[in-house]
Amino acid sequence: MAVTAADGELPAGTRLGPVTLRVADLERGAGFYRDVLGLRPRGEGDGWAEFGAPERTLVRLERTAAPRPAATAPGLYHVALLLPDRAALGAWLRHAVDAGTPLQGAADHAVSEAIYLSDPEGNGLEVYRDRPRREWREADGEVQMGTDPLDARGLLASAAGRAWVGAPEGTRVGHVHLQVAELEVAGRFYTETVGFALRNAAYPSARFLAAGGYHHHLGLNRWNVDPRATPASDAPGLAAMTLELPDASARDALAARLESAAGAGEPYRDPIGVRLALAIAPP
Repeated sequence: MAVTAADGELPAGTRLGPVTLRVADLERGAGFYRDVLGLRPRGEGDGWAEFGAPERTLVRLERTAAPRPAATAPGLYHVALLLPDRAALGAWLRHAVDAGTPLQGAADHAVSEAIYLSDPEGNGLEVYRDRPRREWREADGEVQMGTDPLDARGLLASAAGRAWVGAPEGTRVGHVHLQVAELEVAGRFYTETVGFALRNAAYPSARFLAAGGYHHHLGLNRWNVDPRATPASDAPGLAAMTLELPDASARDALAARLESAAGAGEPYRDPIGVRLALAIAPP
């Protein structure tokens, strides 16, 4: 049964805001997000620290003492940081290589170019840039994505000697990819309740959903999930993500749908327990 879009679809202009990750070693995690990803410190307190681009917070780290869940447990697949252009991605790749950062993969997805890695605690990460929308291909109502080799030489050359001095203005959370035990349950929640539209269902056991015609704000897969592997409620990994709506009326409409589906107010949670925060997108 395919996941379909439904009434109450999210409006164009919807995007993802900050994510919250629980970590066992806050200091080590902070150093990684600052030095490897180039995110700027934007605040800290007892047991937490926030990092982001010059104009916005992107990642909040919260310390937890709970054990790390099994890699097959439902939860985070990766958080994807979207850089504003190809030159920025090329500069970051040079920085990562020069620093000896372990990279786990890279791909040309037709709509984007992506590099994959993990933070020190195993949270999956993607750093990517989008191709212009005029270059995306659509067929049968779906955006066409692929997994082809990345032109790393061309990507490095695109930086034209530009030094990486940290995440530039315009960097944001582009998408979040989750691994779920029940693909159809998660898919119905995120389409029928939240209001994302299906953008691609061509990958086996995966769905890619978005608002406003984007290639995907949310990925769902059940590639490596053991439904018996249930993490503790405060386990390391993805704790929360933010949906930024274009105005108060859109935010309130989504809040009403979530309250109706859950039978309770905030905090809203998805089928695998991730908290959903709602906000109005900054200009």
